[in-house]
Amino acid sequence: MSDLAQLTPTILWQHFAKICSIPHPSKHEETLANHIVDWAKEKKLHVERDAVGNILIRKPATAGMENRKSVVLQAHLDMVPQKNNDTEHDFEKDPIQAYVDGQWVKARGTTLGADNGIGMASALAVLSDDSLSHGPIEVLLTMTEETGMDGAFGLQPNWLQSEILINTDSETEGEIYMGCAGGVDCKTNLPLSREDIPAGHQLFKLSLKGLKGGHSGGDIHLGLGNANKLMSRFLFANAESLGLRLLSFNGGTLRNAIPREATVVLSLPAGNVDRLKQAISDYLSVIKHELSAVEKNLALVVEPTECGLKTLTADSQSRLIGLLNASPNGVIRMSDSVKGVVETSLNLGVVTTDQDQAQVIYLIRSLIDSGKEYVADMLLSLGQLAGAQTSAKGGYPGWQPDPESPIMSLVRDSYKKLFDTTPNIMVIHAGLECGLFKRPYPDMDMVSIGPTITGPHSPDEQVHIPSVARYWQLLTQLLKSIPERS
Repeated sequence: MSDLAQLTPTILWQHFAKICSIPHPSKHEETLANHIVDWAKEKKLHVERDAVGNILIRKPATAGMENRKSVVLQAHLDMVPQKNNDTEHDFEKDPIQAYVDGQWVKARGTTLGADNGIGMASALAVLSDDSLSHGPIEVLLTMTEETGMDGAFGLQPNWLQSEILINTDSETEGEIYMGCAGGVDCKTNLPLSREDIPAGHQLFKLSLKGLKGGHSGGDIHLGLGNANKLMSRFLFANAESLGLRLLSFNGGTLRNAIPREATVVLSLPAGNVDRLKQAISDYLSVIKHELSAVEKNLALVVEPTECGLKTLTADSQSRLIGLLNASPNGVIRMSDSVKGVVETSLNLGVVTTDQDQAQVIYLIRSLIDSGKEYVADMLLSLGQLAGAQTSAKGGYPGWQPDPESPIMSLVRDSYKKLFDTTPNIMVIHAGLECGLFKRPYPDMDMVSIGPTITGPHSPDEQVHIPSVARYWQLLTQLLKSIPERS
């Protein structure tokens, strides 16, 4: 991490290097949380945790600025754990191997955790740097944002004292976010029945890999390949003609990451092996042509294998493949009110099979509640047709834009003064915690900013070094410019 610590602003990058050194995937943030609490105590800062594990740290105002409005800087503690298939990495034990590549910081074969590690590092840097001018500061670090926004759901009224919240989870420098999509998880469980592998069949593992993957909100409009959809498309087109029998289907690992890989185990008559290989070659030609602009490394690999499972019955196989092939995925509707922004989408994120059932996990996002309900009902109808049970849970609200927001105006004016250009005022299709914060703190004025991060939720994740410096300039200027209390 030594090369990270040499970057500027030094104090921010030093904190980020330390964050990378402590494993903190979703649901395993406790070691990092304990480190931050101990660090705050050593700094003689007020620190406490709530019932769900969120961390709150307070720093007094700079002398002479005690009457400024109090500001809470907010980030989440967890990171998305995704790695390349050929990378050996245990996210619960191993540090992130971050390195500098030109103007970018990347990780070796895994997600970097710049989402939201850079935001967290910037908040800790504000607490560390006594040369900054600011009013009263609070730092709120929430638990398990990436897999369900647990910390935001658990945030209680009257804990925060601030009137203004600056969320640090945006991923494009030069854009100010004042609204975001809400979301809901949908799970479909399909019962499976099995029978003996037919005589004369050989077993093969078919792996679809090499896709970019990405954020299921911020990247959903890019037309990236979804491994689960591409695999089910191949099976639907070829299972009957080749006599394929399915033993298992497993694809994707997180509902909020566009799946990069999917693997099936199948059997087929020994005499059809060459036809299978030809079908794979033909299919690859088709989808490489379709996705040529966005997916350069797509591969579909077949190899002999062994498996302790029996095959699915013809009925179960037909229901499962049909369910996956018919599942909607991607952009459902663009917004009429916010031009260029996705209104409603879904991601067919995870497919798993065991002895008795298949489970399919989707994440639906929408700027409007009726959009979430529409897609959830679509999946419910599809499940009914396939003989499956579908349920929706974990819904969280969107963050409704406030064009009259004083903090948004201050950020816009500060950015223009610093960089002599007007930033874009945006609504993001990804989920931010601000919508949930509005429940216990309805009158809090909120805005979201951050540096430029590309490829979040995938091993291609990287953060742009110059944008971090500009983000830090903006953040520190904002804190200096916060107005006095009324």
